[in-house]
Amino acid sequence: MPTDQSIINKARTEGRVLLSEIESKELLTDVGITVVQTRLAASREEAISIAEKFGLPAVLKIASPEITHKSDAGGVKVGLRTAAQVGEAYDDIMTAAKKSYPGKVISGVSVQKMCPAGIEVIMGMSRDAQFGPVLMFGLGGILIELLQDVSFRIVPLTKRDAREMIREIKSYPVLTGYRGRPAADVSKLEDMLLKISAFMENEQEIQELDLNPVFAYTDAAIAVDARIILREKFKSHD
Repeated sequence: MPTDQSIINKARTEGRVLLSEIESKELLTDVGITVVQTRLAASREEAISIAEKFGLPAVLKIASPEITHKSDAGGVKVGLRTAAQVGEAYDDIMTAAKKSYPGKVISGVSVQKMCPAGIEVIMGMSRDAQFGPVLMFGLGGILIELLQDVSFRIVPLTKRDAREMIREIKSYPVLTGYRGRPAADVSKLEDMLLKISAFMENEQEIQELDLNPVFAYTDAAIAVDARIILREKFKSHD
């Protein structure tokens, strides 16, 4: 399925290379990658309305094309179980963001339903100058920084590549039901890797892609957060 170029064209027109979480998720949804439905709220009332429509508990995150690390300075609120908590979280995030990032463009907050806890994995892609798109897989969340237990493959992936890159990380037993914990449906993770591979192979505008975390369940896999960075425009060397 072709990428929705209107999202990329809008970012280009505005001089941005960083797509918003919502824009990133829209592109991924278009190519069949399962993500948590997310919407932008530009007011307290809108945040409450969206949260109630999606179903509580909710997660709110600062939405800004100029703020990369959302969790810094109180930019993320999770486990919001009532409309009052959602409204209070909206106010807190906006106040903290304006204080910590004066002068930055703040669009509002992104609102999504809070997913049940699952096994956290990360899937990412960067475009290497020599090899082209390179795909990464590993355990997600804080463990990615602690363990550095990841595998890599050059795009395009085959089914065998996707299967092997999941199984070759040292932490693979975590996905198989380690010490009685629920096992993940590894086939869902393989399918997601293959869809990312096809996406990156067909879309030359993208420089980096991060899905962290992806929650892996016994019967599903869903990306909770997503970030896409576009390539810098090529410069003429005439």
